[in-house]
Amino acid sequence: MMAVCLSLAMLLVSLATKATQVEDIKSFTLDNGMKIMVIEDASIPNANMYLFWKVGSRNEVPGITGISHFFEHMMFNGAKKYGPKMFDRTMEAAGGANNAYTTENLTVYTNWFPANALETIFDLEADRIADLDIDPDMVESERGVVASERTTGLENSNWRTLQEEVKGVAFRAHPYSWSVIGHESDIEAWTLEDLVQYHKTYYAPNNAVVVIAGDVKLAEVKKLANQYFAPIPAQAPPREVKTVEPLQKGERRVFVQKASVSTPNVMLAYHVPATSNADYYALDLLASILSEGNSSRLYQNLVEKQVALNVETYMPMSFDPNLFYILGVANPGITAVELEKGLIAEINRIAAEGVTQHELDKVKNIKLMDFYRAMETINGKANTLGTYELYFGSYAQLFNAPEQYNKVTVADVQRVAQTYLRRSNRTVGVLAATEETDQ
Repeated sequence: MMAVCLSLAMLLVSLATKATQVEDIKSFTLDNGMKIMVIEDASIPNANMYLFWKVGSRNEVPGITGISHFFEHMMFNGAKKYGPKMFDRTMEAAGGANNAYTTENLTVYTNWFPANALETIFDLEADRIADLDIDPDMVESERGVVASERTTGLENSNWRTLQEEVKGVAFRAHPYSWSVIGHESDIEAWTLEDLVQYHKTYYAPNNAVVVIAGDVKLAEVKKLANQYFAPIPAQAPPREVKTVEPLQKGERRVFVQKASVSTPNVMLAYHVPATSNADYYALDLLASILSEGNSSRLYQNLVEKQVALNVETYMPMSFDPNLFYILGVANPGITAVELEKGLIAEINRIAAEGVTQHELDKVKNIKLMDFYRAMETINGKANTLGTYELYFGSYAQLFNAPEQYNKVTVADVQRVAQTYLRRSNRTVGVLAATEETDQ
């Protein structure tokens, strides 16, 4: 064990010495408010561009839910210079590839490409930011795609089906209460005016953070940014999300019936602070202690003992206070009540007795390994840099992360379990083929 720990420590030191340092990050802001960060890394002749748009389902209101995710589709369907389907074709012809995702807080577009295609990528992105073609026929086509995605996504995922209902019960005021894909009736009801105004407001350069990493030079990036992005006009800042979720004062429950479910699923959701809160690191480590790997608490005491087929935890990064999720899938013959009692017993045990130093050290090492491995690649660097800039208030916080994880104590882990994983602060969701009868 000592030899393993020594080898791991040496590996972490080696990775740390190779990692990007804060002085390697160069940033500048265009006159239109777009912030651009650059990491020069010539280890391979490639580069990537991450565009973080500060818009997600939290920015929506009833009547237009799901519209943020809809734009993830529309942004690939043609603009003034590059028409329908030309974005992908042009990027692929230049040797590049792309992807995108929408969350409760952000919409993020990623481009990977040979470094010599950098200007092409700037041209493509500037075109769809400034002059996206919100064509009525294309809107209707994509509306059908998104509606189908909602239906099939919920049908095929027990997690998503249950989470949507749990969120709706756990939040009664904040826009985190609806799913990123939106309500079915809203998907059917968006108007062209809704779409035009939403794009103008949220895809304005002053609402974006751009990260470019790879075999590029700061001077070249500045030149291209001023040529392609700077002429795009800023817009009035989007409205602030002012709603604060009221304090939950007692346990809430929801049951979801789904005929195809073979064994019950139980989800526990606890209100926790925003990612920028000082308790984030202790909560993140607690999530790993509960569910990461075969030596985790929930695996050892529920999966190994055949109470659960699977257990997992999830705590999304978030601008506002959100939820800490724990999900268990019952073993055949195990009821939802038995599974729920088993999950809660393990949580209460940590709150009452704490965790061991060995458990904490193990998950710290996992977090640090994941962190340094991410910072070894240009893709990992760009994604992590933008993530810290937005969720932690500054990219500089990225370089404090190892220290923040390291200084979490067993007392901290017990404290956050006692503070947040309380009965009065939780929502319980059960997904099953049939609802259990009253006892």
